[in-house]
Amino acid sequence: MNEPSSPPETSPPWAAVLGAGPAGLMAAETLASAGHRVVVFDRMPSVARKFLMAGRGGLNLTHSEPLPGFLARYGEAATRLAPLIAAFPPEALMRWAEGLGQPVFTGSSGRVFPRAMKALPLLRAWLARLGALGAEIRLRHDWLGFAPDGALRFRTPEGEASLRPSATVLALGGASWPRLGADGSWVSALPGLPVAPLRPANMGFRAEWSEPFVARHAGTPLKRIALRFGEQAVRGEAVITRDGIEGGAVYALSAPLREAIAREGVAVPLLDLRPDLDAGEVARRLAMPRRGQSLSTFLRKALALPPVSIGLLQEALHAGAPPAELPRLVKALPLRLVAPQGLERAISSAGGLRLAALDEWLMLRERPGLFAAGEMLDWEAPTGGYLLQACFATGRQAGLGAARWLEGQARHG
Repeated sequence: MNEPSSPPETSPPWAAVLGAGPAGLMAAETLASAGHRVVVFDRMPSVARKFLMAGRGGLNLTHSEPLPGFLARYGEAATRLAPLIAAFPPEALMRWAEGLGQPVFTGSSGRVFPRAMKALPLLRAWLARLGALGAEIRLRHDWLGFAPDGALRFRTPEGEASLRPSATVLALGGASWPRLGADGSWVSALPGLPVAPLRPANMGFRAEWSEPFVARHAGTPLKRIALRFGEQAVRGEAVITRDGIEGGAVYALSAPLREAIAREGVAVPLLDLRPDLDAGEVARRLAMPRRGQSLSTFLRKALALPPVSIGLLQEALHAGAPPAELPRLVKALPLRLVAPQGLERAISSAGGLRLAALDEWLMLRERPGLFAAGEMLDWEAPTGGYLLQACFATGRQAGLGAARWLEGQARHG
């Protein structure tokens, strides 16, 4: 979109949206649909970079899980997010995508995807709609914070600029994948406001593998496994990395694993290598005579275990687990995780602007006319469509709040 001239001070009330990700663009669409002038600013040379990255794996927009269970995925933030997501639930997000000419489908896991299985067609249609509504986008505008008089300060290719919108929506993202634009630097631009520390979420963890195990199995997937930590258990897949483990089953438990490491220095989830077999059947098969077979061959034939699973069992045996414990290890192999991977490799981030600092319209109580949305707020959720759903819903709510604010400004002159 073409860069507009700066709105004059005498123009009707207008809104700035800082951040051109899903939350920011949804706030902009909501404002423009209500007839307000809105300008979106982003520090990067193109919009929605993390959204496009997410689309490489199929763009999991939302999930078809019934709303009570859906909302529980947001943990401590569920109470605050519930009315926002209820006002724009998964069904509404699906209708919105289809209104952009992007039909969706629900997979066997309950996850919802565009039929195109890509983010770019949806983003193009969305930008076209925003353009038709009159929304404007300025790229390479890096927000530097507030001037003493309250104006927004930007670093631009032409030098520093200041603008005074009547309402501002902050949708600056969390701090994961910083090379895509959101690095959490906005924290320093909001001094005095309550911000929970930004931490990795939906990330892998470091484990201390042996060199032979790494040399043979780094990059190998673990399929059809189950992972348990405390009272939570998930089935799924994971991937062995050179320094640990990552993947969907790990991400689903990443929050409690991260907190356990913060408290105790280590987390030890239990890995079930054959969740389709009960413990009795595993023990029966392993009680059969080995007939001179190596342990690897015996495990492969008795339990149909792949080499990577056998390698994990051998790691435990080499670390001192008694061979008699092998049946138990197959069903509950301890994984000693010593640290979460950093924000640069995390899918999302936890922490951010505390929800208690915002009113029902996501306006900062201490800064009238300033709203916030998306991943920069203090909530987290597992992968599976829950992340994007909350970004869209909070972006819409902040847009509605900013529209109400502008209407009030217009009434009062």
